[in-house]
Amino acid sequence: MAVAQPWKRPDLVAQPSLKKLNDELHDLRLDAGLPSARTIRDRIGQDAQGYWIVSHQAVLDAFQKPELPPWGRLEMIVPALTKAARRNDADSEFDRIKDLWKQAVKETITQASVRPPKDSTEPSSDDDARSVPKAFEDLWMQDIEGTNGKTAQVPRGGPDTPTSSDHTAAAQFNYAEESLKGLIINAAQALWNDKDALRVFLGVVRRSKGFANMANAIEEQRPANATFYGVKSREFEVEPSPARSELVRLRNVLDEHRLKWKWSFTNMEERTGVSADAWIHWYTHDDLPTREALVAFSHAAHLMPQDHILLLGLWDASHDALERQKRSDAMPSRISFDEAWAMRDQAASMLWALAGVGDDGLTVYGPDLACGTAPAFVVAGPASSGRSTALVNISRSLLEVGTRVVLAAPRPSPLRELADRDGVVACFAEGNIGHDELKEALSVASSEEPVVVVMDDAEILDKCDARRLLSDVLQHGFDKGMALVLGGNENELQSSLYWLHGVWRAHRGLLLSPQTRNAGDLIGLKTGDSIISSPVIPGRGWLHLGDGRLLAVTVPHAGPAR
Repeated sequence: MAVAQPWKRPDLVAQPSLKKLNDELHDLRLDAGLPSARTIRDRIGQDAQGYWIVSHQAVLDAFQKPELPPWGRLEMIVPALTKAARRNDADSEFDRIKDLWKQAVKETITQASVRPPKDSTEPSSDDDARSVPKAFEDLWMQDIEGTNGKTAQVPRGGPDTPTSSDHTAAAQFNYAEESLKGLIINAAQALWNDKDALRVFLGVVRRSKGFANMANAIEEQRPANATFYGVKSREFEVEPSPARSELVRLRNVLDEHRLKWKWSFTNMEERTGVSADAWIHWYTHDDLPTREALVAFSHAAHLMPQDHILLLGLWDASHDALERQKRSDAMPSRISFDEAWAMRDQAASMLWALAGVGDDGLTVYGPDLACGTAPAFVVAGPASSGRSTALVNISRSLLEVGTRVVLAAPRPSPLRELADRDGVVACFAEGNIGHDELKEALSVASSEEPVVVVMDDAEILDKCDARRLLSDVLQHGFDKGMALVLGGNENELQSSLYWLHGVWRAHRGLLLSPQTRNAGDLIGLKTGDSIISSPVIPGRGWLHLGDGRLLAVTVPHAGPAR
């Protein structure tokens, strides 16, 4: 069994800031129990394609090479070690290491700004100028190979490659590396407050001559935000698109054909007539390409008809997801129940219930419990999402037209405040509903005078004594003048095993600030990442009335509008 031992530290006497950074990394590894490079690699993990995010050789290089390690690499290594070291404030430790790295960057730039003296082994100025792009390419390709794990790290050159004793050649190579690093870092710092300009700059770097392989490798591994060193970096993160999952599927199809033809972004510009800048923007911003660009790509790649149709179908799905988000953002922030109620259709049935107001602020929507695939409606959402308010609105809208209701609120809920209103047959405020008590409350229901059960925190009552009676309402409520409206936590409703499982047959409901991409299963509609709301926005939701359309709505509040 291998014994944990310290790693040899590089000689950094001439670079005190870099030495301090390196010493701190070694001390952090010591506190973490001296894990091996492969152990650290395993703790960092793999990406979605199954590649190591940071290879074990890249880990060793960060500790043992006498040069500044890429920040993207340290950004992965430091949290893995901090967690193992069980230091009290991991965020402070991370920020401290980052500050040390920035100091080392300034030191490296300062030292690189003074050109080393010429000697007999130094190449001519023309040769030196030609060597810069190659050194720049080597520098970045080294990071790609050592970071994403896709390419094995092999020595560059052949048998005649100079040995470590050739100090002059090494000094020239390092100077070119560090000078180019400094140029990029200085430009990035100058553009730091203009994120869009910064991303354009990085995009230009990625697709410049000599970097096509690097750009394609990054993009092939993770076609998303531009990063400085080929791994995900928080500094260059952009807000994920509301249509993230749809866009990823679209991009996967694009990449399948692009990689088949081995096209870079420049090649795509030449063949589609759409600028490389536009393609890079669509990738780095998680944005949707124009339909015309996809049509041009399809023709350039000679796609079969079925592939062409698939590509445009995915574009339509992405476009719809983005439009849904736009409608959600345009919804009124606040509207009262009385204002919303005044906009209802006066000819609606007694079992029509007010659920929300649409994005134009002038249209109200809600289910008609007298029709559909099942006499039920679901209101699902996390805590503080406005779920109880939506149930109160539904109850009030039913009571306003003379429809009787049975209330159930096993936890404290605004629904209980309606218990004394005319038309409320019963109000159950315990964690259980007795079979006989509910049967008596529903005995007054008929097709002419229906009764609706409105229930908050329904997941608590999934195994209540009246569960068979509630299941019967779901199956035969249309014939008996009964219906059911229930609210609950989306995760707990999805894991129900008893009578609650049957409400999915209604294929309609209201999702408030949904937290999971499959929350649509509760309301009979497939959804994706575009509906996820983080953080929770009270009163904002997605309504499905059984017709296949997902509507963005605002839930009215109880008091007058402000």
